[in-house]
Amino acid sequence: MNAANTMLHHERTLFDGWRSQTISLYMTLVGYGVLAGIPVISTAWATQLGFTDVQTGRVAGADLGGLSFGAVLASLLVARINRRLLVVIAAAVAMAANALCMVFVDYEHVVWLRFLAGSGSGVYTAIAVANLGASSRPARAYNIMLFCFAFTQAAEMYALPRLSMDAIYAVFIAAYAFGLLFLRWVPARPGEPGLEVEVEVQDPEAGVIVEHRHVPPMVPWLCLGAIALTYVNIGAYWTYIELATARAGLEAPWVSGVLVWVSLMSILGCLVATIISNRFGLVRPLLVTLLVHAAVVGMLAFGITNVTFFISVYTFNFLWIFIDVYQMATVANVDHSGRFASLLPAAQGLGQIIGPNLAASVLALGNGYDAVFQLCAAASLAAFAIYAGLYIRLRRTLPALADAP
Repeated sequence: MNAANTMLHHERTLFDGWRSQTISLYMTLVGYGVLAGIPVISTAWATQLGFTDVQTGRVAGADLGGLSFGAVLASLLVARINRRLLVVIAAAVAMAANALCMVFVDYEHVVWLRFLAGSGSGVYTAIAVANLGASSRPARAYNIMLFCFAFTQAAEMYALPRLSMDAIYAVFIAAYAFGLLFLRWVPARPGEPGLEVEVEVQDPEAGVIVEHRHVPPMVPWLCLGAIALTYVNIGAYWTYIELATARAGLEAPWVSGVLVWVSLMSILGCLVATIISNRFGLVRPLLVTLLVHAAVVGMLAFGITNVTFFISVYTFNFLWIFIDVYQMATVANVDHSGRFASLLPAAQGLGQIIGPNLAASVLALGNGYDAVFQLCAAASLAAFAIYAGLYIRLRRTLPALADAP
């Protein structure tokens, strides 16, 4: 066959229904709630519970590492067990752990309870992310998710600092409980299994036909590994950025205000990400974004001032959306069974537990925040190296996937 060109083929599924999309979007916002608010939640652990900077990093790492563990567990079950049952169990675990955090407030108990809460959240979030990825247009679904995430993040940055620690936990409990009212909107079964893509092939004789092309397992695994590295950067940066500005002597009210408004940069990021991916695909813009991300976090290693903090955090949050849309959609494009899509929160959570803990270890060794931000930049560059190698290979073997929007 002499194919003139190829492009990915998309066919609507039951996961495209508005009920499935709505509840999945809601569940991702709840499940990623701690991730979205980790700067102010970390500050609350430090100021209200008296945790040291190192302990704060450990607790944040436990919570977000639990997200990773729960997502791995979900990936083993999501294609075989009724997803509604998994949602109920996961929500119950998360609610119970948050409630126990109101009773036990010492570091030794909190660190394990946050891991338990994160684990429940990981299963809960993984199911929602897998359902969004099973839609016919995963990039669009994830873009909408991150658009909503921007408002949630801004709301958390504004509201959570005004709440007590118990009230913060109560907000998360109420959010999980409310979602269970719409449990029937969650599709109970997965989409079609198989690690493959449907490609539209333009043939001079037969016209447009659809072919099924196998995707090597290394493609989603490498993507997941790169996502973990990206979140080493994000986890360390987002956990310690507010504390770093405090140690640098920046005014706390001004920093808090910047963090509220910076969250809304994600809205613009969603719009720009869609326009760019429609024209240039997913991977090429991702490569450029990772390089710029490394630069804006690395600049803080040379000193934190009002200007460098402002530029860094605004650019960081704007490009964070690019990275998530491009990475998540790339994984979802190759597998609709939910196995790899459900591992997205696992990869994110793995990076989130490694990032804050590595940063905490750097601080524990007596190094300053300049070393922490050097670590962040190095993680982003490592992710860039993986995607660059993967893109070069896909351009030779699966060009439709390499440049897919």
